[in-house]
Amino acid sequence: MTDQLPAPGAAPPSGLRALLPDLAPWRASADFRRLWVAGLISNFGSFLTFVALPVQLKELTGSAAAVGAVGAVELVPLIVCGLYGGALADAFDKRRLIVWTEVGQGLLGAALVADALLPHPAVWPLYVVAALSSALTAVQRPALDSLWPRIVAHEHIPAATSLNSLRWTVGGVAGPAVAGVVVAYAGLAPAYAADLATFAVSVALVVRIAAQPASQQAAKPSFGSIAEGARYAWGRKDLLGTYAVDLAAMFLAMPLTVLPFLADELNARWSLGLMYAALPLGALLVSLTSGWTSRVHRHGRVVVLAAVLWGLAVAAAGVVGNVWLVLLFLTLAGCCDMVSGVFRGAMWNQTIPDGLRGRLAGIELLSYSVGPQLGQVRSGGVAAWAGVRASVWSGGLLCAGAVGLLAVGLPKLMTYDARTDEHAVRLRERRAAAAPTPA
Repeated sequence: MTDQLPAPGAAPPSGLRALLPDLAPWRASADFRRLWVAGLISNFGSFLTFVALPVQLKELTGSAAAVGAVGAVELVPLIVCGLYGGALADAFDKRRLIVWTEVGQGLLGAALVADALLPHPAVWPLYVVAALSSALTAVQRPALDSLWPRIVAHEHIPAATSLNSLRWTVGGVAGPAVAGVVVAYAGLAPAYAADLATFAVSVALVVRIAAQPASQQAAKPSFGSIAEGARYAWGRKDLLGTYAVDLAAMFLAMPLTVLPFLADELNARWSLGLMYAALPLGALLVSLTSGWTSRVHRHGRVVVLAAVLWGLAVAAAGVVGNVWLVLLFLTLAGCCDMVSGVFRGAMWNQTIPDGLRGRLAGIELLSYSVGPQLGQVRSGGVAAWAGVRASVWSGGLLCAGAVGLLAVGLPKLMTYDARTDEHAVRLRERRAAAAPTPA
């Protein structure tokens, strides 16, 4: 199967075609198509449970604290299993890990169905399922993130990153809306059952992907191998910069916790759903117009610029008093966050050796998962102390300042160029040498 690349000397796409997503990875790799569709279907199903589980807890307990405790029981498995899951992804067949974790998620979905069908559903299984699901996600995500760069051409990685982002943002915008309708009109048990069905479809697609065994240089899973991955990340100041920028952006400027209170302050309670949808909507707009991303090579500079603009857009949403302007700035913030994410992913996947990719994906998982969790604590605490809008605009400004300081302190992030970076060149040459010779 040939890669869909322009002929030598051909002009790059122009006009609308230059903005549309680059479908070269989709056309060139059947395994990438299977993985993409499996993820899209599974993502929709996960949003059914994401909405249904807190609704069921609310109905059973009537306690906001009981609902909020779900985040607490999910955090520790995410941290522990995320790091070890990265070591597992490097040491074992990635496809097999993905399949078995999907099967495990399906079994947890079956447990939720059984509990919901009881005359008097119990509360404790919901927490157990939430914790185990978080653990399985933490094991699976490094395997997923380190598998797909194997099944697309090196030069297609930025485009594949954008297409993967499109898959997630479609789920982020449409998933909660569909889940709300299903839970409201069909009930909890059917919602859980539908999620279970999506895992079955996902497994059927993933098992058709070619086996993805561990690379020859991969280390066995251990604390030592995890430490090896951490040392590699520490030695790569450009990578370290991407993690630090993402942590700063999410910890300082993630506003989701205070959005219900912001809607009340603006006398626009009707806008709360739109506020929650604004961030993923902005991300979706970038994903749908991501054709330009394949023609950018100074990835580090774009990561920093997008993170600064994310902070400024969030700050603006906290300053303005018009609800429509708030929605506009939240949408712009979502655009900036997605741009930063696309180029962070491109840097990771075009430079990290295959034998370390799983462990680095585990570290990446922590950088984009723990930051938002802690950010909710920060934004809620500042809102209680200084007010809701002050929490939003101060976090945005602190984010912009912190990212600027990181850019100054980590110059290798700013000078990164995918065309000349030694790690990117080395990996590109290895991929070229390993490619089968045309008959």
